[in-house]
This record gives sequence, C-alpha cells and structure tokens, in this order.
Amino acid sequence: MPPRSTYRVQVRPEFPLTATAEIVDYLADLGVSHLYSAPLLSAAPESQHGYDVVDHSQVNPALGGVDGLNALSGALKSANLGLVVDIVPNHAGVGVPHTNPSWWDVLKNGRESEFSGHYDVDWSRGRILLPVLADDPDALDDLRIEDGELRYFDKRYPIADGTGEGTAREVHDRQHYELVNWTRGDREINYRRFFAITDLAGLRVEDPDVFAATHAEILRWYNEGLAEGIRVDHPDGLRNPAEYFNRLRDAAPNAWIVVEKILEPGERLPDWPVAGTTGYDAMAEVNGVFVDPGTEAFFDTLDHHLTGATTSWQDLVHDAKLHVATNVLAAELARLAALVPEIEAAPRALAELAACFPVYRSYLPAGSRDLATARSEAGRRRPQMISVLDQLTGRLRNPADELAIRFQQFTGAVMAKGVEDNAFYRWTRFVARNEVGNDPAKFGVTVDEFHHYAAERLAEWPDTMTSLATHDTKRGEDVRARLAVLSEVPGDWTEVVRRWVRFAPLPDPALAHLLWQVTVGAWPISRERLQAYAVKAAREAGTGTSWLSPDEGFETALRELVDRIFDDPALHREIADFAASITPPGWSNSLGQKLVQLTMPGVPDVYQGTELWDHSLVDPDNRRPVDFAARRELLGRIDDGLLPPVDETGAAKLLVTSRVLRLRRQRPELFTGYRPVFAEGRAPDHVLAFDRGGVVAVATRLPVGLSRHGGWGDTTLSLDGHSWTEVFTNTSYGGNRLAVAELLHTYPVALLVKE
Repeated sequence: MPPRSTYRVQVRPEFPLTATAEIVDYLADLGVSHLYSAPLLSAAPESQHGYDVVDHSQVNPALGGVDGLNALSGALKSANLGLVVDIVPNHAGVGVPHTNPSWWDVLKNGRESEFSGHYDVDWSRGRILLPVLADDPDALDDLRIEDGELRYFDKRYPIADGTGEGTAREVHDRQHYELVNWTRGDREINYRRFFAITDLAGLRVEDPDVFAATHAEILRWYNEGLAEGIRVDHPDGLRNPAEYFNRLRDAAPNAWIVVEKILEPGERLPDWPVAGTTGYDAMAEVNGVFVDPGTEAFFDTLDHHLTGATTSWQDLVHDAKLHVATNVLAAELARLAALVPEIEAAPRALAELAACFPVYRSYLPAGSRDLATARSEAGRRRPQMISVLDQLTGRLRNPADELAIRFQQFTGAVMAKGVEDNAFYRWTRFVARNEVGNDPAKFGVTVDEFHHYAAERLAEWPDTMTSLATHDTKRGEDVRARLAVLSEVPGDWTEVVRRWVRFAPLPDPALAHLLWQVTVGAWPISRERLQAYAVKAAREAGTGTSWLSPDEGFETALRELVDRIFDDPALHREIADFAASITPPGWSNSLGQKLVQLTMPGVPDVYQGTELWDHSLVDPDNRRPVDFAARRELLGRIDDGLLPPVDETGAAKLLVTSRVLRLRRQRPELFTGYRPVFAEGRAPDHVLAFDRGGVVAVATRLPVGLSRHGGWGDTTLSLDGHSWTEVFTNTSYGGNRLAVAELLHTYPVALLVKE
C-alpha cells in the first residue's frame, strides 16, 4: 500500500538517526504516514547530504550506524509509521579515496581490481585521471610517500604492489592513476561523473553483480521491514533506466518506488514499474495556478527596460546548454566523439544536438520524437551541418548503439547544468517560475489547465509523489508564494525595482533583478544568508563571475549592494515596507498552494519545516536546522483548541497541514476521485476548488485582484445538497449552494467533508 503522505527529513551528522527517532511522535501527531529520509548509507566525510556514498555495505556511522537505524525503525513501528529511503544508484563518492574501499582498490590495482567493473571508466585512455593538483607546473613536487601511501597534502592514494621504490614522482608514474591539474577535469577526465562533479564517479549498475553489491544493504532494509518505500536519485544518469527499474522491482516487489525524474511540461513518464516521480511536475502546476497569467507583458517590458536586451528563454537555454556541452562537459563530449572517429565534425554536431534536445533525455526506443525535434532545431540553427546531423541521428536512434546509449546519459547532464544551474539565474523576468521541472516561459497556469493535469495524474499515476519544496528547489515554497503576488501588482513592482536598481546599481542588471525579487520574497532575511545567496547566484549565472574564475571586483560590488540593503536606512525601510505589503496576500497563496498540494491526486510530501512559513533559498540554505520543539509545542496548542490567525507565526499553515494529513491518513477513501468544482457570481476566477470523492478543497487565488474587485460578493459554490463540515473551523454547512464569503471568512482556504 502506498504512503498516505510523507515527511522529508534531512538526516545528517548534525541531525543523526537518533535525533530523527525523537521527532517520530511529532510526525505521527502531524498526520504523516511515512518518514522520508535523506540517503543513509556511508557517505564521504562530513557530507551534509549523503549523495556521495562511499560504502554501500553499511549505514553511515556518522549518522549513528546500524544501531541508529534500528532505533529509528523501532520508533517508527511504535508510532505505526513507515520509512521511505533515498538511494543513489548512479554514482559514488570518490573525492576522499581511502574512505571508499572499492574505489581505493581500483586505484591500486587498475583493471585487475575485482571492482574495476563497478565504475564507468574509459580504460582505453590509459590511467585514471584524477584532477586534484594545484594549478602549478611543479605541483607534483609536493608529492610524498608516507605510511605506504602516496600523499599530496591531506589527500591519500594507494601504491600498487611492487611499485613503491624510488622518489614520490617515480612512484606516482607507475600507478594506475595519474594526478593532474584540477583544471583538466572538465576537459580530460576519463570516468563518467555525476554532472561535472569529479568527486562523484558513475557506477555501472547495469551489471547485475554491481547492482547486487550496491543494493544489498538497502534491500536488506526492505526485506526485514525497516523500509517500505524507495526514492531513486537521478535515474537519467543510468545506462538503461528501464532495465534498472525492472530489476529493482523484482528485488522489492511491494515497495513504493518513486523516481527523481524531472519532466518537462507535456512530457510523460516512461512506462516503468514505479509509482511515479518525486513531484516536480505537480509543483510547477500548483505554483503556476496562483500566478496571474494576464500580466506577462508587464514583466516582459520591465525585463527589457532593466536589461536593455530582449532574449527569448529558448535562445538563452540553447546557448547555456551549448556552453555546458562544449566546456563544462567537454570530457564527456570527447568520449562520445571517440565513438564516431570517422566524422571530424562530430563533437560540434553532438553538442548542438544536446543543446537542442527538448527534454532531459530519451529512453530509446521511446523518445525518438525528441531526437527528431533536436535534429530539426539543430539543422535550423546550423544548416551547414545538416549532413553530419543526419549521419549522427541515424545512429542515435538505435537503442543498441553505444553512441546512442551514452548520448542519452549526456543530454540529461547538459540540461541540468545548462538550465537549472545557469539559465535559471540569467533569465530573471519573474523568478517565481524559475524552478526545477518548470518552463519559466510559461508564466502561469489557468484553473482549467490545473484541473486537466490533476485528473490526468489520477488516471495515470495516482500514487506519484507531489511536492512543493525539496532540497533541490531554487526557492522555498513560501518565497514562491509571495513572489506570485508580484504578478498581481506589476505596476507597484516596476516602480520600486526601477528606483532600487538606480540607487544601488550592479554591472549585471539581470542578476540585480533576481536579487531584488529574492530579497522581497524572503524578507526578513539576515545579511549573511543574503550575501551567501547572492554570491552563489552570481557564480551560477556565470556572467559577472563564476565558480572556476571568481571575479573579485564583481563580487565586491555584489557584496556592497547587499550591505547597502541593510546599512542604508531609507532603502532598508522601503524594502521592508514593500515586502510587508505583499506578505498577507503571500500568506493566502501559501495556504492555498499547501492545501491544493496536500489534497490533489498523488502522495503529498512535506519538506522538513515547511508546515510553518518557510522562506528558505537554494541549497544549502534549505538544509538549515528545523526547530521541531517549537512546532511540537504549537501543534499541541492548536490541538487544545487554538484557532490561529493568519499571521507571521505560521500557525495557520500548521493547522492546515496537520488537519489535511490526518484526514488523508484516517479516511483515505475520501481521496480516490477528482471532480472540478466551479464557482458562480462576482469572483469565480478567484476560486480553485475540487472534490476528491467526499472531501472538497477550496482555495483563494489572486487575492490582490479579489480585494480590488470588492471581495467575494455573491460568489457561490455548487454542492450536492448534503451536510458538510469544514475541517479547519469545525463549522457545519448545508444546502445546494454555499456562499464563498461565508466559507472563507476565517481562512482563505477551506476543506469540506461530507457528513
């Protein structure tokens, strides 16, 4: 049976398994059915996320090891809760070699290692290149031999048997690996990476022995009843995702399996034996329906005024992806091109096809249309390469061709790095829509579109996860909810942001617009958090500075801008006043999107801490500690009869979250259907409502416009004549038509249960 709902916890060394066990009673009171944890296998030293697994055979000792997992499992069973675990089949952590036994053995013994088949290494290119040396031609002079190992400052490397005589340089030259300048990583590395991270090496889980070795511990948890669900990280990096999921399903026949698959708008999940995705598609729909689609032209005009340019999202994405393919992932591109040595222009043509690919990847034979789309667009942009493109696509559509297999792995990395980690920070007309799984060119989602998507999800993937925030989202759910208000006040926003950019200019005007939006969306925010976000955003954008080549002058100007926000009394007051003006309608949007996500078809996930207002920014900001004691105490007060106002405490959001989750857990039969419920009267467009089969969710949308037009007036909802109880206020209603003004008098949302 799938979970009724999940609660994501970032289990980490500072919040280990024993600490997680201590909040299980709170999660049970909140109403969730399953705890959904970050990866739990042994990870790289001091890892804060666990996606850099170094030993698949044990629970991470830094999290409490097997004793900690048993303690958590005992607490969950006592509370009648289940566990969903996050697993990482695509890659392993290799940045600290001595902590990863299999990688250490590969470095020591090369192709003769019993683990040489575990990693996706191109052995034809000689020794494994490890880009760790300083950018200094004499860096190898700093090598030394110590305790039978080769050392480079604090880094340790094995020495193959019989090769330890002589100087450190001589010993190094006899090894199965070669330490090289760190700048050569993107160009020459000869093992598949996770995106462009050289510390994460690709695993060959397509090999049954590798699958067995890397999944034995996880499957033990499943077989012993410690875990009931599995979340699979980054399936797009796998050689054959369908084969992988079939094998996983065979090994865990009754597990609830969801995949971190980012679907582009309109893209369908392949027919894998899984319950669905981790919910980015639902997030885009829920966020979008609270945006006013009628003001898109205002933001186009403002963006042009601020930047002095008119750049389409499509062209920006193409250029960003092409740069990634030819520079950031140059080593992967070279490995692809080596498979077609007879075509001199293969590198350029393959990069162009990847830049034009409309989705993250295809899953041949499915996805051939996406390849055709990429071929057509690449030919339009590069007509002189049409013959080469045709030669390549002939092979790229063949599922058995090694070129086609690796190209599918390549396009996902190009999309992720080019769009999520670059274009999202450069195309900044309205950043509430710059989110993983969404197309920012689609300004908003209509009510009719939302109903269509929801009904489709119920019919095709009823047990998929839905989410509003994850550790990978660019902004917290309540930041996006408040920024959605800007779509209702484009004139007010235009006036203040034009004044601010003149008062505190930045050489990159697009980045400046991003920062001003984030500032009002997350306000109040500390100077330190905003400084850290600003630098990260600027380096991701790569226009004024970058991760590889930080521009101190630009970053100084950036920090001075942030300092001015806090140090200039007039500017500080104006920002605070504007943020205050959009905060109450932002609260309405937050409650609305929370209610919709928790009640719509699918299995809702609550990201840690978001049962109260959460104005987090991008990772690592969204991994900050959560005050569970405060949430526990506040939930107790609500259960004692407190009917909290919609205010800065966020207690109203906790009320909505707990009451919906409890209802889903106690009466799942009420959430088995989907029927749109439409309003009539003065303000029908400001209502989003649907009946799940005995429970009706009602949310306010576009609250500023509603206020401007005089409120609800005679707006009514048509019900079926039964008596209904509103869950949040415990008020009874009856009759065929219900006045929305009465229903939403206390809160901008309502949940009606048929008596």
